[in-house]
Amino acid sequence: MKIKEMLLKGKVFADLLKDFAIEIPTIEIQNEDMILNEAESAPNGMLKEMICITARNGQYLFDFFGTLYFNVVERLAVFELQGFEKLSLNKS
Repeated sequence: MKIKEMLLKGKVFADLLKDFAIEIPTIEIQNEDMILNEAESAPNGMLKEMICITARNGQYLFDFFGTLYFNVVERLAVFELQGFEKLSLNKS
């Protein structure tokens, strides 16, 4: 199961996306495969990792920076937002 799918199960992450009018198919977690591999080899299946999530809505590209708390055994993921940047997609 991908990290994005696990995060979307949580109400707080879904609310974050709603606040920024993020289109769910545009969400990308940088280095997701590497994070999944690290979590699977972690002693207790738990991982805490600084990540960047990139997503778009109709007008902007967002980079969300924060901490991912991830439990591969329980298939749970929580993202703690620490900051973001917003870049315009409109080239004027």
